[in-house]
Amino acid sequence: MVDMNDMNAQQLTLDGLAPRKRKRRAPAQRKVAAENPIAQVVLDVQATHLGRSFDYLVEERFSETAQPGVMVRVRFGGRLVDGIVWGRVAASDTPRSALRFIERVASPHVLVSAAMRDDVTRIAEAYGGTRANILRLAVPPRVARVDDEQRFAARGRWIGSHGTPAIRQHSLEQGFAAIQRAYDGSAALRAGIEGRAFAAFVMDARPGAAVWADDAAWMIADAIAAGKPCAVVLPGMRQCDDLASALQRYGLRRFAPDGSSRGGYSGDFVVLAAGLPPAERYRAYLAAATGQVGCVIGLRAAMYAPIESAGLFMVVDDAAYQQADGMMPYAQARGVMRLRAESHHGVFVALSFARSALSQWETGDETTVTPVSGPSMAMSLLPTARRDDMPWIRWLNREELARLADPSIGARVPHTAVATLSAALQTGPVLLSIPADGISEALSCAACHAQARCAKCTGPLERVGDGVPRCRWCAAAAVGWTCPHCGGERMRVVRVGAAGTARELAGLFRGVPVVMSSPSQPRGIVEFVDDSPRIVIATPGAEPRVIATRAARTSRAQPEPAGPAPGRSPAHEPDAGERTADMPERGEYRAVAILDAWTSLYAPGVDARADTLTAWMRAMSLCAPRSRGGQGLILGECDRYVAQALMLWDSSSLAARELAERRETGMPPICSVACVWGRRDAVMAALDEIGVLHGDWAELQIDGEPMPGLLGPVPIPPPVTVSARELESTADRVKALVRVPVKRRAELARRLQTTVARHVASRHPGELRFQVDPKDLI
Repeated sequence: MVDMNDMNAQQLTLDGLAPRKRKRRAPAQRKVAAENPIAQVVLDVQATHLGRSFDYLVEERFSETAQPGVMVRVRFGGRLVDGIVWGRVAASDTPRSALRFIERVASPHVLVSAAMRDDVTRIAEAYGGTRANILRLAVPPRVARVDDEQRFAARGRWIGSHGTPAIRQHSLEQGFAAIQRAYDGSAALRAGIEGRAFAAFVMDARPGAAVWADDAAWMIADAIAAGKPCAVVLPGMRQCDDLASALQRYGLRRFAPDGSSRGGYSGDFVVLAAGLPPAERYRAYLAAATGQVGCVIGLRAAMYAPIESAGLFMVVDDAAYQQADGMMPYAQARGVMRLRAESHHGVFVALSFARSALSQWETGDETTVTPVSGPSMAMSLLPTARRDDMPWIRWLNREELARLADPSIGARVPHTAVATLSAALQTGPVLLSIPADGISEALSCAACHAQARCAKCTGPLERVGDGVPRCRWCAAAAVGWTCPHCGGERMRVVRVGAAGTARELAGLFRGVPVVMSSPSQPRGIVEFVDDSPRIVIATPGAEPRVIATRAARTSRAQPEPAGPAPGRSPAHEPDAGERTADMPERGEYRAVAILDAWTSLYAPGVDARADTLTAWMRAMSLCAPRSRGGQGLILGECDRYVAQALMLWDSSSLAARELAERRETGMPPICSVACVWGRRDAVMAALDEIGVLHGDWAELQIDGEPMPGLLGPVPIPPPVTVSARELESTADRVKALVRVPVKRRAELARRLQTTVARHVASRHPGELRFQVDPKDLI
């Protein structure tokens, strides 16, 4: 009898069916490549102290494909990571027994050319980062099916096998004629674009709806006609759409499916931005890296466009906050584009509505050359161009309203403005620009309402937890504060940024349709409106474009269209064969009013006035010129230098004023600045190590006047994304500003990188980060 308990305790095995013992296989023998068997790989590892290349063995089967610039997969620290082959050499300093093999070649294409690898190294050194930091931002994640597409795409280089695109010569000459009529020095600009030597230009944008896009499109077309590649960085996707549409005037097509049975793509330019879908972004990058297109436009991701010869490197609105990268090493698009233009012997153009203080400094006689800045030629508007193309702009402040005997002084929209806007509504739309949504606090003088600033460094004051006003830049307490404008001793809190409602403004213009365009509104941003009478209320950057009707078209001469038709996706850009006479033309507002101009007085950023002028000039550029009755209004008190620059359409006057004030206070670009932040003990140790506490950088000289090299440290709140386990380590976070002479900027980046690398490698606790050339100092 079989015991059932024994059956439950053991598994019976029949004879002849015992489990077979597997023999351990010997590891496969890998044959090392006969020529240059060592690959120097830059890994996708962001730790600062690992910012070097690592040596790996190359198998013979990968010898042809694992070339410099190709993406590979390797083992590092027990896991598979991506990397870019930086070079192939015959020997390594690492013992052969310690070297591992490359696991596989991830992409068959050269994603980072030799010239691009040199650029990556220069950019990393200029901003104190590593090559891996730059490659993470420059090379988009690989999409395998896009690589498969390329196997069926036409092969060849953009310049050479395929030749340059057929540029419409008539449009090219028309575009240059417009540049000649508007700018002094247009011949030097054209010579620089078509030449083979480095040249740099600072260009002020003309008034008019998307006229800046026409000028940028001419420069791109002229460079392409000369056989030169182009890279253009823009502040937003709306500007990308404007420029993409303007490029059609010259016969240039956006990179898109060519309709062939092979499933290939064709075109003359690509749009590159980090916000694009992964496949679209990788396809655009690959098209430029493999030479299928020679022009790349886009957001700040386009500053790393893979172009490698003397070409055009342009940045639009260089002082915009979108141009500063938000990841280590926090590179700025303007500096990257100028560095690359100089290294490739190309041409650099900074095109903007409001000239930045850095651009103004570069056009002066005392410019110091750094890796990311240097002398530039100013392209200022001629007086006739400003007079003919800009609207009649008036500043309706208290003084002007009193002169006009307006009884509604102090109203948000005074009677004079209501009368002007009502008259404009008889013939077309009117734009009312309101401050961006959101609430923040600022301190101002209770008597004259001027922004309260620090007596030590002129930084903006803020209230902290203990209620004592302190400076946001140097953390100095405002004890015994007095207003330098009126002598007042009391401060008040001003709540900045509360947007007005459409209902309030609609009550002033009864029976007129109202359109609200703002990211915070349920409808969001309105892209286009027709030119019928209506009130358009928009926040900065959300102003709808006006589409001209047939009647408006016949009443004036307009350039070729620069905007897609209503209902048509902006991504669909018709080629020359699709263009017809019925395509909508750019329209214009009959009047533009800047509401609540007083809120600009309390913006805290160091570039607050330039940012305000940029937003106002962008809105005013959508208005009809004075010759067609266009009027612009500034409603409310504001900085008089900003108002004068807008009324004269001369941003260089404000930039010169900014530069003079920064020379007095020791602010960039008069000196080079780096922001260091993290846990207090780590920050203070780093500041001491680089020599700003007691070393050679404890003091700097500006025009013979000694100034402290360190501002701060200032307490800062924990990160928004902090978790509960990290809360303790981020409780005491501070930020400090380090100032050094401009000629020592490169050394500042090098010292900070070395200090942070040592901090990370030694595994000291606490956060420690830095940014060279920060956009804002707070």
